[in-house]
Amino acid sequence: MAQPRYTRIDNRRPSSNYCSTVTVVVFVALCLVGIWMMTSSSVGPAQSVDEVSLDNKDGIKKQMTPPPPAEEGNNGQKSEDSSGETPNEDKKGDGDGSLNKEDESSSKQENLEEEKKEESTPSGETKSETQGGEDKNDDSKSENGDGGGDSDEKKDLKDNPDEENPDTTEKKTKPETEDNESGEDGENQKQFESDNGEKKSSDDDKETKTGNEDTETKTDKENTETNVDVQEGQPKNETSGDLSPPGAQLELLNETTTQNGSFSTQATESKNEKEAQKGSGDKLDYKWALCNTTAGPDYIPCLDNVQAIRSLPSTKHYEHRERHCPDIPPTCLVPLPEGYKRPIEWPKSREKIWYTNVPHTKLAEYKGHQNWVKVTGEYLTFPGGGTQFKHGALHYIDFIQESVPAIAWGNRSRVILDVGCGVASFGGFLFDRDVITMSLAPKDEHEAQVQFALERGIPAISAVMGTTRLPFPGRVFDIVHCARCRVPWHIEGGKLLLELNRVLRPGGFFVWSATPVYQKKTEDVEIWKAMSELIKKMCWELVSINKDTINGVGVATYRKPTSNECYKKRSEPQPPICADSDDPNASWKVPLQACMHTAPEDKTQRGSQWPEQWPARLEKPPFWLSSSQTGVYGKAAPEDFSADYEHWKRVVTKSYLKGLGINWASVRNVMDMRAVYGGFAAALRDLKVWVMNVVPIDSPDTLAIIYERGLFGIYHDWCESFSTYPRSYDLLHADHLFSKLKQRCNLTAVIAEVDRVLRPEGKLIVRDDAETIQEVEAMVKAMKWEVRMTYSKEKEGLLAVQKSFWRPNEVETLTYAIA
Repeated sequence: MAQPRYTRIDNRRPSSNYCSTVTVVVFVALCLVGIWMMTSSSVGPAQSVDEVSLDNKDGIKKQMTPPPPAEEGNNGQKSEDSSGETPNEDKKGDGDGSLNKEDESSSKQENLEEEKKEESTPSGETKSETQGGEDKNDDSKSENGDGGGDSDEKKDLKDNPDEENPDTTEKKTKPETEDNESGEDGENQKQFESDNGEKKSSDDDKETKTGNEDTETKTDKENTETNVDVQEGQPKNETSGDLSPPGAQLELLNETTTQNGSFSTQATESKNEKEAQKGSGDKLDYKWALCNTTAGPDYIPCLDNVQAIRSLPSTKHYEHRERHCPDIPPTCLVPLPEGYKRPIEWPKSREKIWYTNVPHTKLAEYKGHQNWVKVTGEYLTFPGGGTQFKHGALHYIDFIQESVPAIAWGNRSRVILDVGCGVASFGGFLFDRDVITMSLAPKDEHEAQVQFALERGIPAISAVMGTTRLPFPGRVFDIVHCARCRVPWHIEGGKLLLELNRVLRPGGFFVWSATPVYQKKTEDVEIWKAMSELIKKMCWELVSINKDTINGVGVATYRKPTSNECYKKRSEPQPPICADSDDPNASWKVPLQACMHTAPEDKTQRGSQWPEQWPARLEKPPFWLSSSQTGVYGKAAPEDFSADYEHWKRVVTKSYLKGLGINWASVRNVMDMRAVYGGFAAALRDLKVWVMNVVPIDSPDTLAIIYERGLFGIYHDWCESFSTYPRSYDLLHADHLFSKLKQRCNLTAVIAEVDRVLRPEGKLIVRDDAETIQEVEAMVKAMKWEVRMTYSKEKEGLLAVQKSFWRPNEVETLTYAIA
């Protein structure tokens, strides 16, 4: 008989000649016993064992031989091989076993056959499942993704290893053992050791895995067969009275039993992961269609619901300009205007935009003499004027501060609400004074005015003061401005002016520039009288009335009280004080009421003091955040606030600015789709961008904190469309938003809304769980978006993509949006 080669099962070299001698003696004894067993058994079963043994060898060979590095599909192994981090002899295959040389594997296989032939009994039989090794191999590939994703992720994260791959440094310092592999085998092993209170060496792991790569125990079946496939499985019944293996082998099998529990869990996890990926849409063929609506390229689903608007019983209070969302949100894509171009970059965009991007001329014809907008060749130009400031917004802005020095643009006054904004030149030039302005106007009241503003790089939303509260918290704006905004403040008990009282900060200013302030026409005189009476009852103080001689307009400035003393002294309680149960911060689809919210009397409450001067208020936790309050992330609220800010500064600096390939000079309009404390927006302060901080209605209500630090934002339900025109934003940021929305929304409709809001070549950054990342990636790939970077680790992922100009050919008609 040919002398077989001897290889230690644990792959370790002999530590001494004594150990080698003892091992050889034991091996010779086992061989003799094996020969005796072979001569005493029948031919049929022996042939059976040989056949299964060969099959198992083939199975081990398939699993233990690394796939060719040139093939595209061998993702995880290809990444490891090309990285050069781990020596070849130490690497694992895609399955559970260690990656050893083929001849060593064959030798070990023969040794185990001899040993287990000696120990086999009819009741201790197990069945080899060669396919199990292949399944595990496939499972491992499934976890690693398709087409070498891990390798691409590592490449994209070279510029920012500390942030997006926090384990990079740790991996570099660890010994290059099998536990240092990328993928989940090593981490699952660590978890197993932790769960069982044991710590085994990597050599022991190799010993165990080698013995169990391709077989699993099969129990309670076919106990009448003998000598079949006991070579690498668990003993089925160790206590049945059968011959027990020697002590060393029993210890090995006991280890095998424990390790098999881990591997079985890994196989189950891999199977579940594959099923989850299939269920998450990883292999689904998403097909998008083009929306066919009357609004065409300007379609806003919740503002262009023609069917709902037609059924309104009244439009007296501008109900037809309010939100009327379709029951089922659209999943089609909005078309592009013909000849759409990449928008002009800020600050040049404040003065001119491409006509083809917003091809509307009626406003230029109607308001051109007031220097709103003009058609100049292939551009629409904006001289910086408005109805009340024909000779430029900056002069008008400075005139307001000269009239009321306490306004102190950019210091005391930082966050402004501009009602009836037109093309938002007022807010656009307040950037020069370090002030941000939330500009709002109804859609179509003046054609495309909000769309002009956004195309210019100025923040604005489509909204109207109608029958419901504005989507902002109470007591957050430093100043509210109205320049010929055409809002009937004085009617119906002053309901609309009382809504301004809700959102205006105690001590804040209402700047009113309108004809009743300075003209003597009969209608103007009557409005002035009614407004004066209402404002007196509201206890607002008239601070200044001045006339701008250059623009020929007058401006009245009022100040909201900081205490409730005046309210208590009123001769009649009109307007009435709101009930104590009325929450001034509740504003999502809450009907307007003609009542007045009082000022907070507790000095620890928000609104009892003016915020810190800008820019100190950006970084300092608000005074009313108490250490007794628990923050969103579980720490004391002030500590939570600061930790969030430090986190986003680190992410933006180390990752977003350098690691995602974004040209930030081309980014102006930014939206944080799930803002918490506004830390992401605060971290972008030094860039020439503005950020719309959106607090979803089912998230912790932290929007007041965002305003307190000198930023702005809005409440929104992402199961509905946002109140903005298509192609409004250069960058959208979604931090763990989509995974939450999946629980109650159609995620496909949400991604269609993302496509609607984002400009072509705009960027989307998603941080979420790995399953959601894969689902979103599949959807945007179907829209021909460019994946800039994708990365996942420990079930968390990051995705950065860029929208394309692609539009589908198939058309979907939305009947409710057809006039």
